[in-house]
Amino acid sequence: MNDVDTRYRDASLSVEDRVEILLGQMTLEEKAGLFFHTMITVGEDGELSGPDPVFGLPSNEEYVAGRLMNHFNVLGGLPSAELAAKWHNRLQELAASTRLGVPVTFSTDPRHSFSDNPLAALNTQAFSEWPEMLGFAALRDEALVERFGDIARREYTAVGLRVALHPQIDLATEPRWARQLPTFGEDADLTSRLGAAYIRGFQGAELGPESVAAMAKHFPGGGPQQDGEDPHFAYGREQVYPGGQFELHLKPFEAAFAAGVSQIMPYYGMPVGTEHEEVGFGFNKSVITGLLRERFGFDGVVCTDWGLISDGEIMGQPFPARAWGVEHLSPRERMVKVLDSGADQFGGEAVPELLVDIVRAGEVSEERLDVSARRLLREKFVLGLFDRPYVDEETAGAAVGTAEFRAEGEAAQRASVTLLSNDGVLPFETGLKLYVEGVEPGIAAEYGRVVATPEEADVAVIRLQAPYEQRETMFENFFHAGSLDFPADVIEHVAAVAASVPTVVDVFLDRPAILGPIVGAAAAVTGNYGTNPAALFDVLTGRAEPKGMLPFDLPSSMKAVEASRPDVPFDTADPLFSFGHGLSY
Repeated sequence: MNDVDTRYRDASLSVEDRVEILLGQMTLEEKAGLFFHTMITVGEDGELSGPDPVFGLPSNEEYVAGRLMNHFNVLGGLPSAELAAKWHNRLQELAASTRLGVPVTFSTDPRHSFSDNPLAALNTQAFSEWPEMLGFAALRDEALVERFGDIARREYTAVGLRVALHPQIDLATEPRWARQLPTFGEDADLTSRLGAAYIRGFQGAELGPESVAAMAKHFPGGGPQQDGEDPHFAYGREQVYPGGQFELHLKPFEAAFAAGVSQIMPYYGMPVGTEHEEVGFGFNKSVITGLLRERFGFDGVVCTDWGLISDGEIMGQPFPARAWGVEHLSPRERMVKVLDSGADQFGGEAVPELLVDIVRAGEVSEERLDVSARRLLREKFVLGLFDRPYVDEETAGAAVGTAEFRAEGEAAQRASVTLLSNDGVLPFETGLKLYVEGVEPGIAAEYGRVVATPEEADVAVIRLQAPYEQRETMFENFFHAGSLDFPADVIEHVAAVAASVPTVVDVFLDRPAILGPIVGAAAAVTGNYGTNPAALFDVLTGRAEPKGMLPFDLPSSMKAVEASRPDVPFDTADPLFSFGHGLSY
């Protein structure tokens, strides 16, 4: 290492000076490694991971020492906090052994929600468990959201996670859209306030060595999906604005900028019928450079959503690149277009050799790479990764999932429950004879005597998932899309149970289900946004109060949904229950 000027390790120098000292001696290959932010798996027992046959990923060593990459999205469930910290440190040791020793930045999708979508949010049992973001929207409490962000920050940093691939501050203006659960709902003002609080919780007053950098998504707002389909898939690639509300969807991002958000992720979708080029937002120069960089003055990191360049495979099924509007371009042409748009990083990609070849061929200048490399290096320095790359393996377990944090998460789960209708059956006394569906009988038995049939019961409790249509592949079915109507057999079954015994129906509202027939049959209906069974029964038995208010309208029919405009909030005619509805005891 005699040829390396190590002054960039001197914490007494300014961040700008340290960046320039390091950047000035990086090879093209070392610069290229900065530009790729992709998935990585944790090795067993906290050791480095070899090639992953399930996800088709290379070994940890190939990523860091071979491809010189140093930004990774940690995939899958983490082991214990201690083992996660151990693995983090082993990977940082590997990074330290490279010529310049650039430390790794670890990112993650959300890991704190009770509900678990394996590919959009991840469950880590070591962490405290909270409602999904819609649950925070139901509570309308900025201080609580900031407190959650601060707790999550502490738990993330204890195991070395330094970038949150969230918050998702899209407006849920299309009732059928599959990605509403991690949003703050339909209202632009509420989303703006809670999104800013979330960022403050993760980053603090300003980004620094104790922060987790927040990557707000999906600029310029991913909600207005045509027919509610999601642009992870070709049939959902179009975002449309028949109500002329493009500007409204920018409001939460303006609040995020004011809160100092460090990173931004553009969405997959392509705008149709606007002034902007009809290509995916990650390729879209008028959106990233024109809107984000020039109009809003954002000079932080812009990382594309995952998989815009290369075709792949998920769960054994082909999964083409989400290169909407530029499907005809080659991977190298797509890469050039992303860089020309003003973005800094390729999410979900791991081909630095292609970027090196593009620069050497004169298709992109090395000076253009330097513009983004400065942003990427600057954040590593600001986060203190060069000065403190390792975490404390011995204290990691005590720092996460504390009794205090878990209690606060459970309290938020209880409070977020929304009481939609109640003929007086709620709250019911403990000790009654209970018939339950969708609830583990052992948990229900803590609140009453579980019986086998409705006819034997004093009260029935049925938990349902908001309806969605089954799609062709397993991966598609992680994205609940299509009709919001319950199937006829579900409605008939609920009505039959309710005819025998007063019945409470609880619905997991990851989308605004059409509940008219359920409300008409049940004695009471509640909505939840990620509430464990015990927390729900605490509410049903009056040990806790339901405080949630709807974060979106609940439509009265699919006809009203189909007639509504995807970009306009509160646009379904005659909703069954309106935004803000929520009863109390």
